[in-house]
Amino acid sequence: MATQTTGVRSTGPNEHGYRRFQLGEFTFSRDEYFVHVAWPTGSHIMSADAFLRALQRDVAWGFFYGIVNFDGVIGTVNHYGTVDLFAGRYNDAYRKAELDHVENFPSPLILESFQAILDDWTNAGFDPFASPHETGGAFGPKAGENRRATTRRRVTARRMVGVPGDEPLRSDESGFPINRQFVDVPQDEPEIVAEPGFEGQVSAFNLFAYLSRSDVTWNPSIVSVCQDSLYCPTTEEYILPVIHGNDRVEWFVQLSDEIHWAVEDRDTGAVRARVVMKPGDVCAMPADIRHQGYAPKRAMLLVWENASPDLPQLIASGKVPTNPVEF
Repeated sequence: MATQTTGVRSTGPNEHGYRRFQLGEFTFSRDEYFVHVAWPTGSHIMSADAFLRALQRDVAWGFFYGIVNFDGVIGTVNHYGTVDLFAGRYNDAYRKAELDHVENFPSPLILESFQAILDDWTNAGFDPFASPHETGGAFGPKAGENRRATTRRRVTARRMVGVPGDEPLRSDESGFPINRQFVDVPQDEPEIVAEPGFEGQVSAFNLFAYLSRSDVTWNPSIVSVCQDSLYCPTTEEYILPVIHGNDRVEWFVQLSDEIHWAVEDRDTGAVRARVVMKPGDVCAMPADIRHQGYAPKRAMLLVWENASPDLPQLIASGKVPTNPVEF
């Protein structure tokens, strides 16, 4: 499979006011309700709000680890330098019917292309990162833009939240209001009493207070870094807009409320498990599955990631197992 080096091309606005985009042999267009994706051997349709929520996260996460399925047909695979854009590649029926299609692009090129689509198709008032109760609608003819939302920078601490010189700031300095569903979360910050000589070398913050002020959903923010070990907590409400296909093990720690997980085989979509996580529950998502979450109420989740760049190859070669524990 050759890597495409030509960027996205677009046409003028259609009768609904939206531009049509072409990336390689893929074409993307939208009307007032739906996004239409076509490739040489097939086509697909998605609700505009679902497509934009998935696209927003693919852009913000830099294509994340492994596979980001927008749904059961369309998605991307991160090769950490290049990215596959696929249709039907991880869908048994499409592959058997020979309707699947994959193209590879340099990461900066496909990122720029996706950003252009997101910018043109997101109307004023609609925030693809917010819960349905906290944003306007994605539907209707072209009506302005919302670059404040679509260009929001993912929060990534270099060491830990609250450490001098590091971003982001503590919860009480963030400027964000407490979310409507976390009004009962205490906002007091821990008091630090350091031994003489260690002043300025010890830090702590209230993670629950910090998350209670999150203005986004299903967007893991890095709050601490220890070599390749990343703590990436997030607040979840409604449905995870993508189906994440792992290329490494992810650990989930449920901090509050409840999330239901649909777990499937990464390559075929066959059902593997249904998991309900409640406060205090811990689970590991293996490296050969894909998962999508459902949160009936806004919930806090800690995602623990191993960011080692060597993991995908070690797992693919069989040198590292796909499961963290063998029972």
